[in-house]
Amino acid sequence: MNRTKVLIVEDDGRLSRLLELELEHAGYHPHCEREGKAGLHAVRFWKPDLILLDRMLPGMDGTEICRLVRKFSSVPILMLTAKGEVADKVEGLDCGADDYITKPFHMEELFARMRAALRGKPASDQVQQLTIHDLILDTAGRTVYRGGSEIHLTKREFDLLEYFMRNHGIVLTRGQILDHVWSEEYEGEANIVDVYIRYLRGKMDDAFEQKLLHTVRGVGYVLDAKESDS
Repeated sequence: MNRTKVLIVEDDGRLSRLLELELEHAGYHPHCEREGKAGLHAVRFWKPDLILLDRMLPGMDGTEICRLVRKFSSVPILMLTAKGEVADKVEGLDCGADDYITKPFHMEELFARMRAALRGKPASDQVQQLTIHDLILDTAGRTVYRGGSEIHLTKREFDLLEYFMRNHGIVLTRGQILDHVWSEEYEGEANIVDVYIRYLRGKMDDAFEQKLLHTVRGVGYVLDAKESDS
């Protein structure tokens, strides 16, 4: 039986470790991150079933992470914070959190709130239709349209485009693309990424004035409606 995956994004090392141990003991599958951007990365790629999110984090605070997550996922989010004022709770809930618990808290209460949030979780937490500019990708039907016309992609091209669209505006390295589209077991040449980028551009960009898939020299690639600096 698969265990419920719980992402803990908390910069307090002692609390993070305590939560990890308690969750393990309760039968959950926890994963910890101590910094905001690393937490957001884990949401995208580890795909947790529930997030315990500290409000005050280095790099990117919890409310910003919450807003960004809500653009691509409805995964339940419980905000953990030392701030107990009504205005802070309202801000946390308005940014997309499902619940808000003030530190210090009893573990029994946390578990009860987690169970309540998980009961209300939809069958699929991933947005099925992704749209950037005039490019539309439907994950359920595995179809792609640009400018109203269907674009026919191979399975690998579709997976590559979906990966870019779920991370639009984020520069992805060749290594990241290999790991998440070809899997970590791939042992071929890294230039396979460049080859498939050319295939993808030929189908979704070449016939359009507005280019969406850009090269960032020395780093990798980014899907964005804005022009790249490359």
